[in-house]
Amino acid sequence: MLNRQEMISSVKQKTGYFDLVIIGGGATGLGVAVDSASRGYSTLLLEQSDFSKGTSSRSTKLVHGGVRYLQQGNVALVLEALRERGLLIQNAPHLVHNQSFIVPNYDWWEGPFYGVGMKVYDMLAGKLGLGPSKNLSLKKTIERLPTLEQKGLRGGVIYYDGQFDDSRLAINLVQTAAENGASLINYLKVTGLKKSNEMVDGVQVEDQLTGDIFDINARVVINATGVFTDNVLKMDKPDSKPIIAPSQGVHLVIDKEFSPGDSAIMVPHTDDGRVLFAVPWNGKIVLGTTDTPVDGPSLEPVAMEEEIEFILKHAAQYLTGNPTRKDVRSVFAGLRPLVKAGDGKDTASLSRDHTLMISDSGLVTITGGKWTTYRKMAQDTVDQAATVAGLNIKECVTENLRIHGWLKNVDKSDPLHHYGSDRVEIYKLVTENPELGEKLHERLPYLKAEVVWSVRNEMAMTVEDVLSRRTRSLLLDAKASVDMAPEVAKLMAREMGEGKNWINKQLDEYNTLAKAYILEDQ
Repeated sequence: MLNRQEMISSVKQKTGYFDLVIIGGGATGLGVAVDSASRGYSTLLLEQSDFSKGTSSRSTKLVHGGVRYLQQGNVALVLEALRERGLLIQNAPHLVHNQSFIVPNYDWWEGPFYGVGMKVYDMLAGKLGLGPSKNLSLKKTIERLPTLEQKGLRGGVIYYDGQFDDSRLAINLVQTAAENGASLINYLKVTGLKKSNEMVDGVQVEDQLTGDIFDINARVVINATGVFTDNVLKMDKPDSKPIIAPSQGVHLVIDKEFSPGDSAIMVPHTDDGRVLFAVPWNGKIVLGTTDTPVDGPSLEPVAMEEEIEFILKHAAQYLTGNPTRKDVRSVFAGLRPLVKAGDGKDTASLSRDHTLMISDSGLVTITGGKWTTYRKMAQDTVDQAATVAGLNIKECVTENLRIHGWLKNVDKSDPLHHYGSDRVEIYKLVTENPELGEKLHERLPYLKAEVVWSVRNEMAMTVEDVLSRRTRSLLLDAKASVDMAPEVAKLMAREMGEGKNWINKQLDEYNTLAKAYILEDQ
């Protein structure tokens, strides 16, 4: 049970210090919370909006070693990521699964070149590999990808990576950390750092839902705020130089018929050198991604016209159905927190590794990295933070820690399969109240029971929390999600004891937000 009000009360009543206070409730912060709590440290995580609201719910949904890092010769990063990919599939099998990828070859040299590259990839993965890569004949490539552009096609290379549901994993990490004794609170924004003798020893917070302001004491504060890293560094030291160069990645979601096979398509080198993916996800296809430097961080980044055009133009080169604007069910943008290396201008080559820093004031900052390596980043961070705070050193236990919802064999045809072991409880709600077994929209698999569940057990506070992150309606079909919003608001209000005014305000806010995900014909 995640109850926000109870968590806030217990935090306010706490006398003394939390061992670790973590700012930021995305992949990085949540990983740190799970690691810290499972070692037995008293742990509090604070998120200014909803868990995984920013970058962490807007990824390409891949748990991957990073084929292109091989190209850059960064073998250490690939090794670490492949190992972490293997562990994540073991620790959260209800959310992470193998996904086959095919690299289509249109030039004679691509077959041998990518074939050899993938063999290296397999070799690096070792016994945590997901299956051997191999060259595919023209016939086999077309069998697996019937809608692939066949003009000039010579065959393909098939390899395996992992795929997952990012914001569902985030919520399961919140639950895992809470089960290990951590407090995690969304919509509680850190507005300042507290210091004594020039050392950080706590935070000032403001409740974004009530306006309540209070202080919290900490032995060590961890800045895990992704693209907002510099804001927290400035709270510590107003003249600190920015270290983050945010880069925007945009994804378009189209219907499955554009690529009906089970395999994803990966084009490692479009004509302007970027990587293009077409990945099956939740019954749709996710097309992406762009890599566009942007000026500053935002909680709701918006896709630029040229990014949308880039993806559609290249998708049309590789898919015979030639998807156009009207076929796009949703467009979403996320920001990568890339760490500046000197004055690198090209974000595609900026560091994807994670960066761990300790300020003079004892503030610990962890940034960069990616979902795949979140666990390892957390381990490194807690090791350092424990030293900074002078805590008793305890070993990390997350390598084999099962994540909440763990279920070995899931039935993919079950609409609730991604809840893992929780699905039984959700079906109980339906047994008690059969109306909750109804779908919220004919085009999407989600049930009314999921709304009730997410309010009671997953700390969903707004209609957006439910439609964007507890379910993935907004990302899969933005217009359908707008149609669902009134029913979702009604179900939530009933659970939360809210009235008409709350419902109307929520619907206004959600409809405004969803506009940016709907691609209008030009």
